[in-house]
Amino acid sequence: MKHVAACIDGSASTLSVCDYASWAALRLETPLTLFHVLDETRYPAAPDMTGNIGLGSQEALREQLTKLDQQRSKLALEQGHHMLESAKQRAIQKRVKDVNLRQRHGDLTESLQEIETSMRLLVIGLHGENTSRTNRVGSQLETVVRTIHQPILVAPEEFTEPKSVMLAFDGSDASRKGIRLLAESPIFRGLPLHLVMIGADTSDSHASIEAAANHLTERGHNVRFEIRSGDVEPALHAYQKEHNIDLMVMGAYGHSRIRQFFVGSTTTNLLQTTNSALLLLH
Repeated sequence: MKHVAACIDGSASTLSVCDYASWAALRLETPLTLFHVLDETRYPAAPDMTGNIGLGSQEALREQLTKLDQQRSKLALEQGHHMLESAKQRAIQKRVKDVNLRQRHGDLTESLQEIETSMRLLVIGLHGENTSRTNRVGSQLETVVRTIHQPILVAPEEFTEPKSVMLAFDGSDASRKGIRLLAESPIFRGLPLHLVMIGADTSDSHASIEAAANHLTERGHNVRFEIRSGDVEPALHAYQKEHNIDLMVMGAYGHSRIRQFFVGSTTTNLLQTTNSALLLLH
């Protein structure tokens, strides 16, 4: 059975990640896996000091430094285990019944790839444990988004239970996939849905977004749609603020104006300025 996977790392977003993942697991009625990866670059599993100048002949010091690194890694793994246990208790308090814990020592993206086929949804924090306050986007987030092809829910620091959803619609395959997801997934059942297209209000664009809205309405959803002009990122945020949208859904890659943001500065602007959760689709 596929599950919701949540990246637990001790960052300021960790509690929010746990809460969004618990919310998703409950609505999807699927198990929750809390996943912690100990970064091999910070905590090497088998430190090699032989390349350090001046240490080759100082065997005792080299062995001592190696033992210290190994001890640091062991303590970090223990700390990660405690974080996972705490997150599990939090999820159980949220009424999630099936909670699994997994811990890895290695690269985050590669570790997630190993479990990708078993994911229904990945939940990850907007920034990681080592992200500075001046750069709110986690250093590994973009790599994960580029690599993992399951839906990814990016969680801000504070959890807000989604009461309404906005899909950034552009008529592309990715946004049509978003329509199918909104229509079929139980995670959106009963939530008001907003479809927003940024661009010229032509007959073709209007027909495209209206057809998408009608499809959702036929599935029993409460839907409204709108076409707005302007730059993508500020226009989307403006609509979201006006309508108090809790969760934005959009495609992660492609060549349209909306989906180009992940290869340029709009990506950073969008993630750095968002105060709500963002669900990314491939």
